[in-house]
Amino acid sequence: MKIKKLACALFMLLTVGCTGIPDGVRAIRNFQAERYLGVWYEIARLDHSFERGLDHVSATYTLRKDGGIDVLNRGYNPQTGEWKEAQGKAYFIGKRDEGRLKVSFFGPFYGAYNIIALDQEHYQYALVCGPDRSYLWVLARDKKPASQTLRQLVGMAAKMGFRTEDLIYVSQE
Repeated sequence: MKIKKLACALFMLLTVGCTGIPDGVRAIRNFQAERYLGVWYEIARLDHSFERGLDHVSATYTLRKDGGIDVLNRGYNPQTGEWKEAQGKAYFIGKRDEGRLKVSFFGPFYGAYNIIALDQEHYQYALVCGPDRSYLWVLARDKKPASQTLRQLVGMAAKMGFRTEDLIYVSQE
């Protein structure tokens, strides 16, 4: 019985740790999922093996019948000349009007998708982070957002403690 309880506790700890949000960082409020749907282009990111070397990266979000969101991430590897795709699903962690979701590309395992900045008037750009400060994405509806907007987003991320000097700027051309 003790082993079962320990296993359950460990599972809960791992699950919460993967879907958390960095200390001192808040997800946006008044989020409207329907306005967030569609195609977003990755403008910049912190490096991770699952996207390493990819250009022309985009994410397409569509509403699921069960209230979640389908996710299609796509990127081009210029070294191999091949497109790489990953299909996943996302669900709200708390309230639907808060930009905190958990996303899964691998069965029952979920990771954090925290929208920490968003152009809430037009839904044209966003900052997204994972459970800690090693995951950060700058997303935009346009492949080449205004340089002033990009500077603002990077500045916001820096103030939140992200290592913006390590950002990789993604080619969308």
